[in-house]
Amino acid sequence: MVAPYAYIFRFSLASTSGYNIVYSTTYENFARILREPLYFDVLVHSFKTGLIVTFAALPLGFLLAYYLCFIAKGTKVFYFLIVAPLLTSFVLRVYMWKLILGRNGVINGALSYSGLIDEPVSFLLYSRLAVYVTLTYIYIPFMFLPIYTALEKLNVAYVEASFDLGASALVTLRKVVIPLCMPGIVAGAVFTFCLSSGDFVVSALVGGPTGVMVSNVIIEQFGGAFNWPFGSALAAVVLSVVLVIVTAASVAERHKAEDVVG
Repeated sequence: MVAPYAYIFRFSLASTSGYNIVYSTTYENFARILREPLYFDVLVHSFKTGLIVTFAALPLGFLLAYYLCFIAKGTKVFYFLIVAPLLTSFVLRVYMWKLILGRNGVINGALSYSGLIDEPVSFLLYSRLAVYVTLTYIYIPFMFLPIYTALEKLNVAYVEASFDLGASALVTLRKVVIPLCMPGIVAGAVFTFCLSSGDFVVSALVGGPTGVMVSNVIIEQFGGAFNWPFGSALAAVVLSVVLVIVTAASVAERHKAEDVVG
């Protein structure tokens, strides 16, 4: 596991001469990321996309997990319906949303049939909105599963004690349920952010020119551009940001657990 990351960081400090890689120590690749707005903007857009998808998937994943744990108790069919998409092809699920958001898709068909539009709208597909919607749908299970596991292990006696002490349902949710399942929320948020900000299939199929993300640029550097050192530098930046986020989440989760215990 360590060797691939070590090679990436080693390549990021190299340079190219024609079609040859020169293994000299240089920071020009990282300086280029900061110097050329195109690459810096792509990095910012990728992490922004990860944040938007995370904040969109969090309430949906939490509500689904809460419903399965406390309302639809013992109903495994809902759990299966949420997890089942993970058993199908990733590309197939992306193409499904391409058909839904397209000019002749389900949404445009429903709007045309209802008379709300005279001709199909084109902003639904090949846009950042399409990337946000598709990524949120795809990564909801990754948000749902850790939260569901945390809620399933929650001691119901704490909830009952909160109600006995006169707390409302909203107060109980905010001060008891959410703090106790915070490890699951943090884990789901980290999974969703890391996976969505590093995705390249969705941006390539439904994003269009405005939906290009850093993974697409990295693939191009390793492919057509044959600039492995610069592609490695971009990958090293992404890995560093992910490492910082995971570390910060781990520290925050530990402190939150200590506060709850205290």
